Amino acid sequence: MKLDQRGKKRVIIVCSIIAALVLAAVYRYAADPARLIDLSLSNASLPQCDVGYPFDESVFPPEIPAPEFMWPDKKTNGYWAIGIYLRDERRPFYCTNIGRSPWRPTHELWDRIKKTGLGGPITFRIARVASLPFPHATRRGLTRIFLSPDSVGAPIFYREVNLPFAEAVKDPSKIRWRFGSIASPAGPPVVLENLPVCGNCHSFSNDGAMLGMDVDYANDKGSYAVAKVENEIVLDKNNIMTWMDFRRKDGRFTYGLLSRVSPTGRWVISTVKDRSVFVPKPDIAFSQLFFPVKGVLAVYTRASRSFAALPGADDPAFVQSNPAWSPDEKTVLFIRAKAYELKTRDNGALLSDEECGEFTKGGKPFKYDIYTVPFNDGKGGAARPFPGASNNGVSNFFPAFSPDGKFVVFCRAENYSLLQPDSRLYIVPASGGQARLMRCNRGRMNSWHSFSPNGRWLVFSSKEFSPYTQLFLAHVDANGCDAPPVLLEHFTGPNRAANIPEFVNTFSGKIRAISERFLDDFSFVRAAQEPLRLGDIPMAISRYKTALSINPNNAAAHFNLAYALEDQGDRIAAQEQYRLAIKADSTLAQAYNNLAILLSQEADGEAKRLYEKAISLQPGYADPHFNLGALLEQKKEYEDAATHFMAAIRLKSSWVQAFERLGDVRLKQRKMNLAQSAFMSALAFDSSYEKAKTGLAEIQKQKKQ
Repeated sequence: MKLDQRGKKRVIIVCSIIAALVLAAVYRYAADPARLIDLSLSNASLPQCDVGYPFDESVFPPEIPAPEFMWPDKKTNGYWAIGIYLRDERRPFYCTNIGRSPWRPTHELWDRIKKTGLGGPITFRIARVASLPFPHATRRGLTRIFLSPDSVGAPIFYREVNLPFAEAVKDPSKIRWRFGSIASPAGPPVVLENLPVCGNCHSFSNDGAMLGMDVDYANDKGSYAVAKVENEIVLDKNNIMTWMDFRRKDGRFTYGLLSRVSPTGRWVISTVKDRSVFVPKPDIAFSQLFFPVKGVLAVYTRASRSFAALPGADDPAFVQSNPAWSPDEKTVLFIRAKAYELKTRDNGALLSDEECGEFTKGGKPFKYDIYTVPFNDGKGGAARPFPGASNNGVSNFFPAFSPDGKFVVFCRAENYSLLQPDSRLYIVPASGGQARLMRCNRGRMNSWHSFSPNGRWLVFSSKEFSPYTQLFLAHVDANGCDAPPVLLEHFTGPNRAANIPEFVNTFSGKIRAISERFLDDFSFVRAAQEPLRLGDIPMAISRYKTALSINPNNAAAHFNLAYALEDQGDRIAAQEQYRLAIKADSTLAQAYNNLAILLSQEADGEAKRLYEKAISLQPGYADPHFNLGALLEQKKEYEDAATHFMAAIRLKSSWVQAFERLGDVRLKQRKMNLAQSAFMSALAFDSSYEKAKTGLAEIQKQKKQ
């Protein structure tokens, strides 16, 4: 059918009207992003875009700065539109076009949201839109948040650490402590830094008046400072005690692990006589394996400066650690497991990779139950498993009471305790019961938690977004129900891990600085130990020299400097330092022994006298017997050599090398039966020891001749 001229005009007019309407609609939606967002989000066929942060249904405190919104955004063309909806309103009260993710509301907009959004969910809808003037949404997403009327009401004290952990241990001066409110967009100020010795776990009394903190004072790793909280907290020898004073006469070394100041500040409780697996790992996110395998709980009474074990938590058959006080000081929670005797010798408080290979290489499990014991003013009582956090086939640790004493929050993981990727937070009534997995948990590692003084907020550490641990804040209501958390994104600097957070019951400006006045020559000797152990010899040498600049007569500094110089191959300088160590302390048997080793290698006749001096000074010291035996064997004084090898074996009964060398001497004496017995003893302790096998083969060869 053909249109006449009049019909053609009608078609043109209709098409023009339709085009005008379409263009009008297009420009109207382009000029009104709210309509575009509504249109986009009503299209169920659009693919979903998950908003990574804020977490859906998270609860924000009233004083926190505006969060940064994050969602996947790989394309460079187009833009994102975002609308903000209050409660059940159909139209957004605010909308805007933004370029890329992430996006942060302005200070003015965030204040407006907080003023108008209280009492219901605030929905943030986002839509990816092609370029104007022909908008076309390709993705959509939303997240909902709530604003709580509950203020946090207290500042947080925490530690900020460089990773991997081995680097932080090697140079503690890079560790920082911060203290401040969540309200500051700039982040809490640093109150303590440049401490060349290790400072570690800390705790506060419930009223915020007293601070307790692990510090390395003098030559004592068990030192602990308890100081009054004020504008400038000074840590000096007057407020430092040592856990080594607990049963010092038994000669067992102790660090004092996971200490806690009591709610009133009258007592401090800690793990003592401790042994812990302590192994650096290459993974930057989980660069440390640390958990105690031995220990009992001891209480320090501040008024009397006295120590006592806590009955019920002092059984040496178990490891008892990680204590937590109830708010009324009537109950102590702690973790407990059967104490573990390592297959290799464990003569130190911190066990190396070689000493605890069954855990680090063999993956041996180790699980804790949480126990409860009455404190009873230090008299203790019967310890019992805490219902809901014990006998459940997993490891339970880090218990913490809510300030009202109604709930306990703790961690669970498959094994061990500190820094476990699968660590999750659980909450249980303080009377015991069914533990509930908390909603605030994130994907990787949730731990180191602390309640705000008003009990409405829980701060904890997680690796949800980064291998560098960050702090999160979760709302907890009066019934113990919690919400997805908010990130304290302004609390951590680049490439720093935030850990051991603790709320302090005071105002944010109360602590302005923490300073030390306890560093001495022994402090720098102690500071050199970790770099020496981790192979940073130049750093260790520098610190030993600093110690000697303070006190030229520090025998330990001379001795360890000699050891470090020897490691670098500077034998002459090492000899000089060993002699200076002996001059500073003429009873230092190890210095005589080590100097003799250097001189033995130079066939110096002085070596024999030095070994004998070491033996006379420390009769129970096996090494100089072994070394003197080797020297006498070299001089072909075989019977005297055998005497000293046997003395070394009496002092160290499983010393494979001593048995082998004794066998070698007896073989040279052609005392075949004695030689065979010595080689067989070596193989009894190490069936793969090749030198002993070679010795037995030589015996058979000589018997055939």
